[in-house]
Amino acid sequence: MSSNTNSKNKAMTWQALCLMAYTVVWGFGNTVNGFANQGLKVVVSWMILFLFYFIPYTLMVGEMGATFENGAGGVSSWIKETMSSKLAFFAGWTFWVVNIPYLAQKPQNILIAMGWAVFQNDQLTTMISPMMLQLISLGIFMFFMWYAAQGVSALKRIGSIAGSFMFIMSLLYVLLVLAAPYITEAKTFSYSLSWDTFMPNFNFEYMTTLSILVFAVGGCERIAPYVTNLQNPDKEFPRAMIVMTVMVAVTAVLGTFAMGLMFDPNNVPKDLMMNGAYYCFAKLGAYYGVGRAFVILYAICQFFGQAATLAISIDAPIKFLLSDVDPKFVPHSFTKINEKGIPVSGYKLTGILVSILIIVPALGIGDMTTLYIWLLRLNAICMPLSYLWVFLAYMALKRAKKAYSSSYYLTKSKGTGFMIGFWCFALTTFASLMGMVPYGVEMYSSTWWFQMIMNVVTPVILLGIGFIFPILARRERERLGETA
Repeated sequence: MSSNTNSKNKAMTWQALCLMAYTVVWGFGNTVNGFANQGLKVVVSWMILFLFYFIPYTLMVGEMGATFENGAGGVSSWIKETMSSKLAFFAGWTFWVVNIPYLAQKPQNILIAMGWAVFQNDQLTTMISPMMLQLISLGIFMFFMWYAAQGVSALKRIGSIAGSFMFIMSLLYVLLVLAAPYITEAKTFSYSLSWDTFMPNFNFEYMTTLSILVFAVGGCERIAPYVTNLQNPDKEFPRAMIVMTVMVAVTAVLGTFAMGLMFDPNNVPKDLMMNGAYYCFAKLGAYYGVGRAFVILYAICQFFGQAATLAISIDAPIKFLLSDVDPKFVPHSFTKINEKGIPVSGYKLTGILVSILIIVPALGIGDMTTLYIWLLRLNAICMPLSYLWVFLAYMALKRAKKAYSSSYYLTKSKGTGFMIGFWCFALTTFASLMGMVPYGVEMYSSTWWFQMIMNVVTPVILLGIGFIFPILARRERERLGETA
């Protein structure tokens, strides 16, 4: 009986894990954002990042997942095992709270998708003031927070289908654009395949764009629980991750070449990060004489995909925080769940923080494009902060006096493993700090200062609230002890 159960648990092939990891990590928007920041020079940036950051990141996640295969809280469980329960709480808190800027932008993405599906252009976001758009975004967020609280799964299933279809469309985009100059009469841009075309200038401005690239390739720790489902993790996991990295690299590089044919790399549209994917499919439809069919299809898929992601991202991170948390660090009132399994207090705090982050920026940022790009860059500052805990856990694992056994190792050398973890930690920290410097706005202007202050204050406040919870939990215990 036990052998049958074990064989069922070992049912995943490395090819299936590879495809799952690719879907979790990569999306067409990453290609667009990379091109919008660096043009064709992002090709070299991607290759450097994949080789010296992404591959070691994924492989150390595999070792952590195989070592702590029963850790219900993911990274927070890894920190709990290797460091302390208190740091595990802060790890779980970070993984939850960095989703706040992410949640604040999802309603914008839904609005943009609606506009392109209906008007086939960016008219919706240009005909309404930024404040009104943000108020509508707030209404959309509140609706989906209510929806997530109902425990409804239909939208999540539709979103999964839409996400899979967008993945297919992204691959078709690359193939059709690269083929367009040869099989259609499309007029595309040309560029020389020279060193100067692709080699970045490693200056200060370049460093401020690194956070977008690091943000794009992070999050593979979500596949850690599946490492032990492989028949032979020691060989199959690195094989799956290396093949996945090659797939991501090929997609990123060919996608960048394709965008270089559509857009002048030296004159990138200001709103490319906001509307770039739609511009791509609109031009693709023009190339092949199918009008706006591609852009409408993509917009519909994007709408359902973003809606499902919003619903899931409201619900999952707070449950992730509470799944393996030590009650000494969280007030009991915050952990209560209702009859539908919803942590009501957690939902309320999510609603308050997201509402502030939706409305306040509209007071100091005057147009929707700038507001969208800023919020995306804020995501690229905050989200990588959660990756830091992965690298801390790995460094702690390699420095641990206790011997941990695993079915897979990135390296059995404690010194080498520690240095790999430290390198990834240092690069992530540097990218997040450099990302705080506003990009694409006039230096020292009122907008520049507003963005700079928000870039620094937002992560400090979001992380800082986590220090309040252990204090509230201690006072709650003292109060209950006095009344007992």
